[in-house]
Amino acid sequence: MVSIGLSANAVARIRFAISPLWETVASLRVLRDPGAHAIHLPWAARVRSSGFADLLALVPPWPGYIPDFLTPLPPGPFADLDDELALLAATPPRLAAGADPERIADRLREYFAAVIEPDWPRIRALLEAEVFARARRLAADGVGGLLNDLHAQVTFADGTLSVLQRWCTSPDVPDGGDLVLIPSVFVWPSVLTVFGPAAQLAYPPRGVGALWESPPAAPEALGALVGRARARLLNELAAPASTTTLAERTGLTAGGVSQHLAVLRAAGLVRTHRAGRSVLNVRTETAEALLSAGVYGGG
Repeated sequence: MVSIGLSANAVARIRFAISPLWETVASLRVLRDPGAHAIHLPWAARVRSSGFADLLALVPPWPGYIPDFLTPLPPGPFADLDDELALLAATPPRLAAGADPERIADRLREYFAAVIEPDWPRIRALLEAEVFARARRLAADGVGGLLNDLHAQVTFADGTLSVLQRWCTSPDVPDGGDLVLIPSVFVWPSVLTVFGPAAQLAYPPRGVGALWESPPAAPEALGALVGRARARLLNELAAPASTTTLAERTGLTAGGVSQHLAVLRAAGLVRTHRAGRSVLNVRTETAEALLSAGVYGGG
């Protein structure tokens, strides 16, 4: 176990970050040992990681230690991969364990394009939904409610964040500075920590177990009521999603999705919420009731 001391000021500055680089690096660990990450077996079985043996060698199988320089602090709440790779490439050689940071950054960019990018819209949508839900939890229950609900290995009490990692040999950090929470699908089933200018805690988001499943079809009765396209959009909003993400999932044009969402908002079935640079669409309780009625025979 490692304990991180959080001052009142640090608690007030806790922030979330979505990091494509964290996902990229954590996914290498999944491919090294798919059996230890059972929910990602459907993904691991279909991706093509041949040609990236050099990157796989950088990241030991779970629960081995991932070199810290591979996951620099995300520069913002919705980090851009190129910005993160620029930070990695600028790593001083003495911190890179003899590796060439610039070459690794280039190779990770190639790997992301080949292995992660095809599924990035789906992954990003889940991460955005997680940040949205956790922000609501923070507003409702405070920092203690937020941190104690992240993962079974994470507890917060008396100004100290404790992370139970059986194989972690890092010393306690009495003053951990700021804390950045990073939801990451490929970190599952554990959590990972990195200490630097700010402590990073990567943890699996809720809903990750269903990430590779196809959503059930929208109830026919709901399609008859609001139209098939709008029913499908409501069905896809099991987690908050942007207009672009919905277009990518459904095959509808972004303009068409926007028009349908406008009608659904006017009907009180969808509302919007801004998360950083993204505007997320969220089902309302009325929409949930309609979906439940259609699924369970009420329609």
